[in-house]
Amino acid sequence: MNRVVTVNDKMQTGYSYVVSELEGENFASEFKPELTPRQLLRLGVFGGVYMRDCRDEFPEDWFEGARLAVDGRDPMLNFFEINASQPLAEWRRKGWIHEQDPRGWFQWYCRYYMGRRLPEEDARQIKRWKNMTRHIGQVRKNCAPGDLVCRRRQRQALLHWAYDSRKL
Repeated sequence: MNRVVTVNDKMQTGYSYVVSELEGENFASEFKPELTPRQLLRLGVFGGVYMRDCRDEFPEDWFEGARLAVDGRDPMLNFFEINASQPLAEWRRKGWIHEQDPRGWFQWYCRYYMGRRLPEEDARQIKRWKNMTRHIGQVRKNCAPGDLVCRRRQRQALLHWAYDSRKL
């Protein structure tokens, strides 16, 4: 099953990784994302600027119907039509970005979903994913069920992390 993927895009050149699992299978037992990368791209995340130059790395069907910006970031392309992202420079400053995934958590998730496994980095990113549940608690505490205009920024941030905040 092992196959090597070599990446050449605007943020990485000559980076290679091994895909050792089947797409969308054999996740760590505590990692249960509610949305796939394909679903996230179709819903609208990251102002439509994410993944535009690295489409060759991922399945074509992930990008069918994806809400991608033509120019710069456009919060209106996000499902909740609000910017819920911090700048990449801030992610770097906080130590959230690692060399193998210079675009951050979502890039890690896409590669993990495709079958790449990096035990130490996977554990770190899954821990970060689990920490997002505090936002679920805030939405539930402060919003009526199904009120999609309540706490739109938190709901959009949860979408970025593959939690389906439309169901809260």
